[in-house]
Amino acid sequence: MIKLSRLDGVQYYINPHQIECIEVRPDTTLVMLSGKHHIVREEVDDVLSRIEEYRRRLSPPVAQE
Repeated sequence: MIKLSRLDGVQYYINPHQIECIEVRPDTTLVMLSGKHHIVREEVDDVLSRIEEYRRRLSPPVAQE
């Protein structure tokens, strides 16, 4: 789960595996697989960074030879 903020500042967590796409309208809007829309304070690049970090945490470390 990644932590995001609503426009009113309330923080909540979203499952990034359920995000279908991210739109800028001008606010960052997450469109979920269910069709629900979440408008968040974070910029698109910040949301993408959080998703990348979340996925890194889920991946096993790569063994270095």
